[in-house]
Amino acid sequence: MLGLIVNPVAGVGGPAGLAGSDGDAVQRHAVERGATPRAGDRALAALAVVADARPGASVLTAAGPMGEDVVRRAGLDPIVVSRPVTPTSPADTVAAARALADAGASLVLFAGGDGTARDVATALSTDVSALGIPAGVKMYSPVFAVSPRAAGGLAAAWLAADGRGLPVHEREVLDVDEEALRRARVEPRLFGVLAVPTRPGRTQSRKAATPAGERAAVAGAARGAASAMRPGVRYLLGPGGTMAEVARELGISKTPLGVDVVLDGRVVQAGASESDLLEQLAAGPAKAMVSVIGGQGFLLGRGNQQLSARVIRALGDDPVVVVAPEQKLIDLGGRPLLVDTGDAEVDVGLAGYVRVITGSATTSIYPVHAPEHEGEGHAP
Repeated sequence: MLGLIVNPVAGVGGPAGLAGSDGDAVQRHAVERGATPRAGDRALAALAVVADARPGASVLTAAGPMGEDVVRRAGLDPIVVSRPVTPTSPADTVAAARALADAGASLVLFAGGDGTARDVATALSTDVSALGIPAGVKMYSPVFAVSPRAAGGLAAAWLAADGRGLPVHEREVLDVDEEALRRARVEPRLFGVLAVPTRPGRTQSRKAATPAGERAAVAGAARGAASAMRPGVRYLLGPGGTMAEVARELGISKTPLGVDVVLDGRVVQAGASESDLLEQLAAGPAKAMVSVIGGQGFLLGRGNQQLSARVIRALGDDPVVVVAPEQKLIDLGGRPLLVDTGDAEVDVGLAGYVRVITGSATTSIYPVHAPEHEGEGHAP
């Protein structure tokens, strides 16, 4: 039987540029900066695929915003086995996961990020399978589907085969200290494992760090990006080491894990939120500049939710400049780059092929896929 947990506040810090959503103070600050929770909508997108395949199916879940509400919105039948307090806490996620397992769930879907995965792993043994619906800010763990609809497709396939039709692998649950993350100390730690149903192209890989030996290649790609920047254009520099290297090439400081707006070689806004970026775009031409998450291949939707679908739409045609050393593309083993803004139309518009700046004078053409548009289909 299928189980569902929704972390109602997962991802709220992303569009606000807060590098995470852990803690009451961060969540309040996110709301003050105009962010709204999105985990429920992401879970609904996953359950819509399940509902198409198995109309009226029953889903074990927690009461209210932790699952029951979304199950009803999807037209499915909620069986409430856990009643969390409000506001919810990590302890409620742990309790809900244990209750789902005790009630007979063979697959637990959870909508959240790495912190939610941590809580689920605390509760579940590897006798019960679990799969993440990506709805957080940071998702380094390889326990998530590449998109909500991909999660729904895997869940539908699981139910159709009664859990016997998909391979299950033990996957690591990683997380970081968000306070350290905001100080640019990205040190993921192993917190446990989950048994995850997998299908190529439907489940994401673990985030890979850039080896020390590739630093020169990153610097070369950054030089190429800096030389390609045009006067009078605002560049929205995303998070990550490659963008930090671009900033060094320009001789400016970079918010390590934020999105900074750069115009004519100077920072005009650091650590911008989604609403800040939309205001900046009203002032003149702009482009987003992002790199590739090593090992995963994501361009948008992982750690840079400030570059939202609304922002990408406002950027107009050809909105994104991609910068990555050639080895990052080689390490993907032919897998495409991915975009997951939460807006299927925007993602499809970004799909196709993109020119990637790979060195001071070199580029590569590489495919981009929109997994949300592909629904529950097979590997792209």
